[in-house]
Amino acid sequence: MKIRAAVLETIGASAPYAQSLPLRIRDVKLDPPGHGEVLVRIRAAGLCHSDLSVISGDRPRPVPMVLGHESAGEVVECGPGVTDLKTGDRVVLVFMPSCGCCMPCMEGRPALCEPGAASNGAGTLLSGARRLHLDGQPVNHHVGVSCFADYAVVSRRSCVKLDAELSFAEASLFGCAVLTGVGAVINTARLQAGTSAAVLGLGGVGFSALLATVASGARQVVALDLNEAKLALARELGATATINAADPDAAEQVRELTKGGVDCAFEMAGAIPAMELAWRITRRGGSTISAGLPHPDKRFALPPVQLVGEERTLRGSYIGSAVPARDIPRYIEMYQRGKLPVDRLMGEHLALEDINRGFDRMASGVAMRDVVML
Repeated sequence: MKIRAAVLETIGASAPYAQSLPLRIRDVKLDPPGHGEVLVRIRAAGLCHSDLSVISGDRPRPVPMVLGHESAGEVVECGPGVTDLKTGDRVVLVFMPSCGCCMPCMEGRPALCEPGAASNGAGTLLSGARRLHLDGQPVNHHVGVSCFADYAVVSRRSCVKLDAELSFAEASLFGCAVLTGVGAVINTARLQAGTSAAVLGLGGVGFSALLATVASGARQVVALDLNEAKLALARELGATATINAADPDAAEQVRELTKGGVDCAFEMAGAIPAMELAWRITRRGGSTISAGLPHPDKRFALPPVQLVGEERTLRGSYIGSAVPARDIPRYIEMYQRGKLPVDRLMGEHLALEDINRGFDRMASGVAMRDVVML
């Protein structure tokens, strides 16, 4: 079948993207689903900083590629071997398929699935196939999803069935922003009530982490960002203090507020200065957790004597250390009960043709979670 899709043909385009047009809306051929795969009509797709990192080259991926990894839609057709979904089912798509058979999957850590990571890096589906074609040539899949299109073929293991009454725009956020940010707090950090926390970087993931720290009962929540409007929203959403990360004495302010630093600092900006600041504001015996993804060539200087002498912990968190089929329904229920007001994070609704302008908004730092409606 022919679909409309936003195709990235080269990386490293210069901003403004509304002029350089790194994403071109093209008519792409989509093959039917193979064994263990599903054809999904995409209804909503969130714009994430990870997509922007592919466009800029900070997150290298093979091109040409149909971008997009945070979305919700409805099942149109099930391939052979898919027996637990049917036409019309509503699904949230997840950007790390899990094989269920490798060592991380068997240990209950599907976010670290080895075949899933390999297929994502290669630009294929979990099966190793490419179902997208342009001008007779194969087109790569973006982390097994490629949702900046009106239809997508994905692995069944990239789908979580959506049973809750939720709009597609709301549901799409649970595929990445909420899953990653909330999971970093609940799964990776296992943040306890009565502790103190800081969140650096208030994008969709960072704000989701902020909501989770509040829901977990943290006694102090410090939010840091460069954008004053986002800091104001953070105060409305439960932050007990906000600090502009550009302030030269930002670390000293946090340490003074928290009497020596926070129990857990969450770095969500994907930038080395944010990582360094997160480390500096973590107390003795505390944990620094990063869910940001800077360019793979970037390095962070860590003083080992501090790591040992202060019994500090530095951890990564990928997809919020999630078990998506377990966590997405849980987080949706928390949202419906008012514990995670992720609807406050929603930005503009965009048409597919406006997608480059949406990434300009993201690059400027002003955007919330803009969503392409299809």
